[in-house]
Amino acid sequence: MKPVPSQPDSNGDPVHVAIIMDGNGRWAQARGLPRTAGHAQGAEAVRRTVKASKQLGVRYLTLYGFSLENWKRPAKEIADLIGLLRLYLRKEIAELHKEGVRIRFIGDRSLLEPDVVSLIEMSEQKTRDNTQLHLTVALSYGSRQEITAAARKLAEDVAAGELDLENVDENSLETRLFTVGIPDPDLIIRTSGEQRISNFLLWQAAYSELVFTDVLWPDFSRDDLESAIVEFGRRERRYGGTNA
Repeated sequence: MKPVPSQPDSNGDPVHVAIIMDGNGRWAQARGLPRTAGHAQGAEAVRRTVKASKQLGVRYLTLYGFSLENWKRPAKEIADLIGLLRLYLRKEIAELHKEGVRIRFIGDRSLLEPDVVSLIEMSEQKTRDNTQLHLTVALSYGSRQEITAAARKLAEDVAAGELDLENVDENSLETRLFTVGIPDPDLIIRTSGEQRISNFLLWQAAYSELVFTDVLWPDFSRDDLESAIVEFGRRERRYGGTNA
């Protein structure tokens, strides 16, 4: 399958918005609450953002939920996060399906517990024909690892005679990434004031516009998403060329 090229709509709105959801722990700490409370409020922000994305005409939304590096966190926090994921999948998939949202997960599923993998597969299967919004959740995900796996698959295919060496190009690598069939993000937003992309969609973000906001993820609202989209509309995207 050939990757879908991302092109902004005629009015300058982004087709694909990706968000690095950051700040749950600081939100909780500022209120004297356990980090679990921040993650729970972060789940509410996910619900708001999915709804707002549909309303604002975003067609693809990718959320960075849990990185490979996050496995280094304390076991209790990881268990709480995975518990919230279980709860979300059990409670929200029917509503997402009703709203025409397709959900997909990218990342290393081998590190997840079997019941979580089953819930993920069920949610993907149930919503696979929906087209109102394409929601991708990056879970147990790392972009360097994704690119390495794609390069390894390329090498295996060349060694097996399934791909000629002279045909190895950008497209052949892209078709082996987790995100095949999903357009590159036009806009990447990071909350909480941090200004880095933390091993997120490194290949796909080559020409993405970046917007950093001081808002902590649990407080992220439709207005914040709309403000980022307005800022995106002010940018001039030349893809290395010039309009002069």
